[in-house]
Amino acid sequence: MTNKKEINAGIIVIGNEILSGRTQDTNTSTISEWLNTIGIKVMESRAIPDIEKYIIDTVNELRNKYNYVFTTGGIGPTHDDITAKSISRAMGLIYGPHKEAMSILEKYYKSGEFNEGRQKMAWMPTKANLILNPTSGAPGFNVENVFCLPGVPSILKAMLGGINNKLIGGDPILSLSIKLRTVESEIAQSLQIIQDSNQKVDIGSYPFFKAGKLGVSLVLRSVNQSDINNCAIQIKDMIKEKKIEILEEI
Repeated sequence: MTNKKEINAGIIVIGNEILSGRTQDTNTSTISEWLNTIGIKVMESRAIPDIEKYIIDTVNELRNKYNYVFTTGGIGPTHDDITAKSISRAMGLIYGPHKEAMSILEKYYKSGEFNEGRQKMAWMPTKANLILNPTSGAPGFNVENVFCLPGVPSILKAMLGGINNKLIGGDPILSLSIKLRTVESEIAQSLQIIQDSNQKVDIGSYPFFKAGKLGVSLVLRSVNQSDINNCAIQIKDMIKEKKIEILEEI
C-alpha cells in the first residue's frame, strides 16, 4: 500500500567555492539518491554563499516549507565556516561548545592537537543532536527538521547511514532509465500523451551527447513498480512504432 502523504525535503548547499565554480557540487545528487531509497522526495536544491543572512533566511524558508532540510558545508574549522552559528541564530538557539561533540573530538585528536580551530568544529546549537562522523571525527548535527552535514563529499556520504533512524520516510521512490538513440523533438509529442495518461509516474527526458551522437535518456520515477512497468510498455510501443533504437535500459 502506498503512503498517501508525500514526505519531502529541501537541500541547501553552502559555500562560496561552489558558486565560484572552483568546486563541483556532488553532494546534492548523493543526498537525493539516498533520500529516494527511503521514500523522501527532494523538491528543491539551492546553492548559497557563506553569508549569515542568506543562510538564516534560506534555512527558515525551507524548514517551514518541507518535512526535512539538509545543509552541506560550512561546519569546518576556518573563519568562513559559519553554518552552525547561522543556524543557531535562525532557530533562536544558544550557540556554543557542544559537550558531547567536544568529548568526541578531544578523544579523536592526539594530545596537544585539539587546538582552537579544531575546537570550533564542536561549536553548534548546544542542545543539537549529533550526526556521528566515522571518517574524520568531527560530527554534524540536527535540530528539529534541519540536518547539517559537511561539504567534503566522501565524509558526507559516510555519515548518511547514521541519519536513517532519525527520518520518517514514505515508500521508496523507484526508477527506470531507458536510453534512446534519438532527439527530444522526435518523441516530445508522443511522450506528453504518455505522461498525461500516467499521472502516478514522473517521466523525465534528458538529452545527452556521447561518441559523437545525440541521444535521450528517459527516466521513469514512481513509488509503484507496476505503474513504472505499465508506463514503460507504452513508451516501448511508441519507440517501436517510431523505429528508435534502445541503447540501454537500467
